[in-house]
Amino acid sequence: MAILPRGADLHIANGIREFAIATPSATAVIDGDRAQTYAELDERSNRVANVLIGAGLRPGDHVGFLSGNRLEYCEVAAGIAKAGMVMIPLNPRSPAPEVDFIFDHSDARALILDDSLAPSAADAIESQDPAIVLSMGGEQVGSSYEDALRTTGSTDPRIPVAETDPFAIAYTSGTTGNPKGVVISHRSRTLTFYATALEWGLGPGRRTIAVAPMYHGAGFAFAYAAVHTGGTVSMLRAFDPEGLLSMIERDRPHSVFLVPTHAAIVRSLGEDTISSFDTSSLEVIYFNAAPLPQALKEWVHGMFPDVGLHELYGSTEAAIVTNLRPPDIMRKERCVGPAWFMTEVRVVDEDGNQVGPGEIGELYSRSPYLMNGYYKNPEATAESTTEDGFFSAGDLAMVDDENYYYIVDRKKDMIISGGANIYPRDVEEVLLRHPAVLDVAVIGLPSERWGEQVTAVIVTRPGEPLPVDQLDGLCRSQLARYKLPRRYETIDALPRNAGMKVLKRNLREHFFSG
Repeated sequence: MAILPRGADLHIANGIREFAIATPSATAVIDGDRAQTYAELDERSNRVANVLIGAGLRPGDHVGFLSGNRLEYCEVAAGIAKAGMVMIPLNPRSPAPEVDFIFDHSDARALILDDSLAPSAADAIESQDPAIVLSMGGEQVGSSYEDALRTTGSTDPRIPVAETDPFAIAYTSGTTGNPKGVVISHRSRTLTFYATALEWGLGPGRRTIAVAPMYHGAGFAFAYAAVHTGGTVSMLRAFDPEGLLSMIERDRPHSVFLVPTHAAIVRSLGEDTISSFDTSSLEVIYFNAAPLPQALKEWVHGMFPDVGLHELYGSTEAAIVTNLRPPDIMRKERCVGPAWFMTEVRVVDEDGNQVGPGEIGELYSRSPYLMNGYYKNPEATAESTTEDGFFSAGDLAMVDDENYYYIVDRKKDMIISGGANIYPRDVEEVLLRHPAVLDVAVIGLPSERWGEQVTAVIVTRPGEPLPVDQLDGLCRSQLARYKLPRRYETIDALPRNAGMKVLKRNLREHFFSG
């Protein structure tokens, strides 16, 4: 029997290698007044790889990376991959104990960091004693990143890596305990990059902005997709609504990925301020990470009528699962669309049987984007996956008769009051229609009479008092009686994780007393 030839393995650095040849002088990354061509990105990522190899690290070793969005993010990620090693992206907002936990749990042997974040890494460096520490922008700890790159070779080491091998272990945000390490393969993310480019208009000559933090799965996938497919990505170092609009005016992106909170903050500027910026280059805005409230979606659609809006659903573990495209964005309320490219989706009841249209069940998906599993946690892997390879992030959903999916709520956030199931999102959607409400989270707090009582935790617009009577009247006009909030609380800002999901566990702990 003849042996059939096989193609090259998918690898997250290959796009940079290809465009360093095809378009070496094209701009790959912009960061303020700094810019980097594909030739520079390719060479510098070679140097990152050679520094790590020169420090005695071997293929398969794990390298921590602690940084916000900046020009060096893509070259570090590609350099670690070129060395055949595995990136451990660390949240720059994490306190030192969490950084220490992840660094230890991930078995990281080296650390590259932004020098301004040295205090967050102090515990990890002291307790784990990494083989090498490289510091960008200063030398509070370790050695100079720039000096190390300057004094090493620029030849690509071309360490062979199988496409099913991990390129990263991305830690979840720990909404229900310690973070879990999601093992993500080269194959998974490379396919995500290409499908992203196809869906949202990336590729040669196309521009986007890294708004979401790149240490998070979605932030990395959608920003790095630009350099993998020959486009340009601009780095937004910290979210600021006017800063974002100014960058859109300056760098002329064709697409931008946002989470709903970003849109809500932009909306708070007022239409006169927003209209003073030239955003005419935008063709696509796509949303993920948290449900896009209907009232906010309607505002975005009205504010940017010539921009194609997408709302997608996914997770770090499963990547993108569904996508609602522009023709359906206003036709399908609270919908996240049909299954995405190469993805199978099913909604099942507690016995594992698929539910019919309009019935609520747990959403599972299967695709080539799926994680390899949770690092050193086979129990959690087995708990979230089925024998035939479907994964659940714990979200409740329903499907309609056109096979479009609707995320009802997180399974763990469902409220049971008086024996009735209450989905917080139903209540949140109503409350967000009041002009005084900037943000809201609905949680269940213990009640001797009802088991749990519906509690609305609200962020009001600046200077606005909490209009409890108006909110109660609004809810009574649109919700069944058993869903009505029995308690209203205010808070300056809702606690959110790296993916901008509300940490409802923190709210329950904060507001429950007795």
